Amino acid sequence: MTTEKLPKKLPQRLDDGLEAMDIGLDAEAKERLVALLGLLGKWNRAYNLTAVRDPMEMVPRHLLDSLSLLPDLGGKTVLDVGTGAGFPGLPLAIARPEMEFILLDSALKRVRFVRQAALELGLQNVAVVQSRIEDYRPERAFDTVTCRAFSSLGEFVVAAGARVAPEGRLVAMKGRYPAEELAGCPPGWQLKAARPVSIPGLDAERHQIIMCRTRQN
Repeated sequence: MTTEKLPKKLPQRLDDGLEAMDIGLDAEAKERLVALLGLLGKWNRAYNLTAVRDPMEMVPRHLLDSLSLLPDLGGKTVLDVGTGAGFPGLPLAIARPEMEFILLDSALKRVRFVRQAALELGLQNVAVVQSRIEDYRPERAFDTVTCRAFSSLGEFVVAAGARVAPEGRLVAMKGRYPAEELAGCPPGWQLKAARPVSIPGLDAERHQIIMCRTRQN
């Protein structure tokens, strides 16, 4: 595959971050993560897929941030809503080859990149769909539905809630604890967990917000 030339210290930065976060990946997965950044750098010059230009900064901002979601995945099927340039979907799919990932985005240029990246990285567990979540009609619901900087929490629940299996979960990646957004969530859903996350090399608040359906007695 043809990729952007990356700094020699980048794999070590990835290794250090994974170790700090207690994430164990094999050598092949790590190579794919590095190759993903090479592809992103190449495409970014023409398509402006991400505002982060420095590959060393892409490690915490894109790879480690995405992988922080690993403890919150449930079941076998994952829908990543508004995947953008493939985050968190692509890193998660690399780390969990036994799970099935659908990466959804409405922008053609982003979808083209994510499809090509999945192809060149040999990710057999990834399918990419160009659609708005409101228009997406999958044949089955998903165990986990994720989003990263997609919308407010209430809007995410309204738009994506119908795509979640009965015992499934919505997982939203947020910065500060979204107290006001939680208060504005529609009925039928409740907070299952709010997990603070520390990303090595990233000086910013992070929270994973896990929502599930309210159980009816």
